[in-house]
Amino acid sequence: MIRVEAHEELDPGDLRKVYGCFPSGVTAVCAEIDGVPVGMAASSFTSVSLEPPLILVCADNGSSTWARLREASRLGVSILSAEQAVACRQLASRDGDRFASLGWTSTPDGALFVEGASAWLDCALVQEVPAGDHHIALLRIVALEADPTIEPLVFHASRFARLAAT
Repeated sequence: MIRVEAHEELDPGDLRKVYGCFPSGVTAVCAEIDGVPVGMAASSFTSVSLEPPLILVCADNGSSTWARLREASRLGVSILSAEQAVACRQLASRDGDRFASLGWTSTPDGALFVEGASAWLDCALVQEVPAGDHHIALLRIVALEADPTIEPLVFHASRFARLAAT
């Protein structure tokens, strides 16, 4: 149990645990830049608007990967499937080849998609908003593909989980 009174300092570790109480899907935000795949995992993702079609993802201010991705003309957002926990860990890694043994495809505009994902969103960066230790990236969807029968990857309480049928 975590409890912090209004007059007490908030601890980042406690915040992380509280944020972990909310399950989220996991995405891969990727682009092909100068013929090289560049990407990162992002669980801070949400739909924003149907008209115009907008989503947002959040990226750490210190992310060298986001510094490269923000310059791409198009970004591919892959909503990872329940079978892609290893791919997620790989894309979140700070070391090694994040795309080693991952299947992927890219568009002529450079949006890169991870094969086997439940949905793909081809996006253009519209705006970045500084927000504490992260940036909120507002993305406009220009094309998409989805297979709703593919179960999504879920992150909850600092681990991967599966959805249960009710």
